Amino acid sequence: MSDHSTKHVVTSLFVNLAITVAKGVAAFFTGSGAMLAETIHTAADCGNQALLLVGIKRARRAPDDRHPFGYGRSVYFWSFVVALLLFTGGGVFSIYEGLHKLHAPEMPENLTLAFAILGFSLVLEGGSTVGNVRELNKRRGETPFFQYLRDTTDSDLVVVFGENAAASVGLVIAMGSLAASHVFHNPVYDAIGTLAIGAVLVAVALFLAVEIVSLLEGEAADPKIRTSAIELAKEQPLFRGLLQVMTVQQGPGEVMIAAKVELDPDAKVEEICVAINLFERAVRTRHPEVKWLFVEPDLREYAARSNAVRGGAV
Repeated sequence: MSDHSTKHVVTSLFVNLAITVAKGVAAFFTGSGAMLAETIHTAADCGNQALLLVGIKRARRAPDDRHPFGYGRSVYFWSFVVALLLFTGGGVFSIYEGLHKLHAPEMPENLTLAFAILGFSLVLEGGSTVGNVRELNKRRGETPFFQYLRDTTDSDLVVVFGENAAASVGLVIAMGSLAASHVFHNPVYDAIGTLAIGAVLVAVALFLAVEIVSLLEGEAADPKIRTSAIELAKEQPLFRGLLQVMTVQQGPGEVMIAAKVELDPDAKVEEICVAINLFERAVRTRHPEVKWLFVEPDLREYAARSNAVRGGAV
């Protein structure tokens, strides 16, 4: 985790602080439910990004006796907390406010100020979202964008992107609902816009929660790493093949591999040690994110009987 950048989180935090103040002023002077929902949402985002920074800092701690595999999953835990807060502090509150406005509609006022602040916020929020997309494009390579969102282990980047994208959509909805209320002289459109913002936030929060829970539970690393391990094992003369390979994503940029390998039965202990060390070095050279690699010699007939681990057999 030492090379895990926090730039995207810090940038979004300062942008959202500025937007929260601007939206709060607009909500106060317009009385718009959609503006209030957007203000609460952005304020919640500020707290969320602060929690992500806590998670990243904790994940950088070195392994110790109580946590021999380090603290990498701290990022996943705090990312999951952020998803919950986005669901409750943003989505649920917005839906509540929208329902309240439906029962007691109030015509928004000072729309010029509201649109000026919404436009200002959209420029900042949209800029942050574009920056997130560029970083995602840089990391995903040839992987399709939405597939990468589902597969990546950089939960903090995905969470920040989800928040910023949802905020940008929410701003567009808020502008549309305010415009509709003004054009049709009907405050119900403002309430509908508030409900729509809540629905967007709930949907994004649920997507983030589902993806992060998988990482918390101990998700396998990128399949390419497992494939590489199998290929590199074939290059070792004393290896007759890998009998079992398991990978676990311990945190962003931190992978553990456990493998059973069938060796030449005539090989000496010293030769076996050298072969295993060469194999470990080759795997780490190709995939520096592999921090832990455990290799256990075994015989194929015994491995076949004990291979009860799902997905472990080669």
